[in-house]
Amino acid sequence: MITHKQTTLAIFAVPVLLLATAFLGNLFVDGFNWSGSDFVVAGILLFGTAGLMNLVRTVVKNRNYRILISLVIVALLILVWMELAVGIFGTPFAGS
Repeated sequence: MITHKQTTLAIFAVPVLLLATAFLGNLFVDGFNWSGSDFVVAGILLFGTAGLMNLVRTVVKNRNYRILISLVIVALLILVWMELAVGIFGTPFAGS
């Protein structure tokens, strides 16, 4: 059986792996040029999402609500990431 500590470790390992992949891509792939601030913003978004997912996992007891809230959090992450990347909504913080 997976313990609470192992699940928390797995939740926070995903952002580490994603950022490590992006860092290696930045080193070895032409056309992949993230600045330091890009990594900081990505880290805030990914670790913030992981923290919220961990909070939902510990606070919400109903499994269906926990899944629904987690899906909403992931959808918001994707929307914010897309806005920052390409500016699909045209907000001022899109970088365009």
